Amino acid sequence: MGNRVAREDYEWVYTDQPHADRRKEILAKYPEIKSLMGPDHRLKWIVCMMVTIQFLAFYLVKDLDWKWVLFWTYAFGSCINHSMTLAIHEVSHNTAFGNNKAMWNRYFAMFANLPIGLPYSASFKRYHLDHHRYLGGDGVDVDIPTEFEGWFFCTRFRKFIWIILQPLFYAIRPLCINPKPISQLELTNVAVQLTFDVLLYWFWGAKPVVYMLAGSMLGMGLHPISGHFIAEHYMFLKGHETYSYYGSLNLLTFNVGYHNEHHDFPSIPGRRLPMVKKIAAEYYDDLPQYSSWVKVLYDFIMDDALSPYSRIKRKLKGDIKQE
Repeated sequence: MGNRVAREDYEWVYTDQPHADRRKEILAKYPEIKSLMGPDHRLKWIVCMMVTIQFLAFYLVKDLDWKWVLFWTYAFGSCINHSMTLAIHEVSHNTAFGNNKAMWNRYFAMFANLPIGLPYSASFKRYHLDHHRYLGGDGVDVDIPTEFEGWFFCTRFRKFIWIILQPLFYAIRPLCINPKPISQLELTNVAVQLTFDVLLYWFWGAKPVVYMLAGSMLGMGLHPISGHFIAEHYMFLKGHETYSYYGSLNLLTFNVGYHNEHHDFPSIPGRRLPMVKKIAAEYYDDLPQYSSWVKVLYDFIMDDALSPYSRIKRKLKGDIKQE
């Protein structure tokens, strides 16, 4: 457990990310893919159902013994809350109401944020679009771990702890890498979320609040679904910076596993990404891919060649237009 990872820096490259060129090539060959773009009108109803389920769960756990509160927090609440963060990911691409109703998407994301407990949706939108536009961009893409993470979490045990603490590092990275002025939408997100949290405690006590907040932390930490954090962009094979996963957990995660397809076509809702792979199969079938997020987590911890430094990074050139 004490073996140190040999890597001492990121994988620096001097080429552009591959997704823009592949998108152009695929669209030239298969222009019908454009018909897959646009909002997914089922998404808002699925999100409303998930929020309703968590509200019902808040009511049910308020009278349970603490041991059962904690059990259901990990067994159920963590899955729903992690899935809800990926619903917010979908909405950040305007797939709930379309680009013509951008603010509807922003406020709907705040509604989806309620069962998570922590104000998240407005800030996520700002940073996530930078991640797409400037994948691996030094000082811009906050999906890249900090220097401290790469330096310190360099043994199997420390990588295990790092995975548990993923929610913490995702929260503080923007402040370290690419701090931005607080927007009015972020203030609104905070006000709405804190009001909801206080009302939840006021009416139903501490147990639903613990179920909500602990479910979010556990679901994004050491949890099978959180394998997607590592699977998406950590360099398991030299030179490959985006990987897709085609396993059953896509059913809970709005097909976020179709990650090459998503970065190639971020305006296509997750529900339609399997159709992209089917139409343009020759572009995706031979790319490295996963069938298990749990195995991704295990391999990341146990492989002494992998660490938070295992990311492709690039210096950005020209004008940088951030959200």
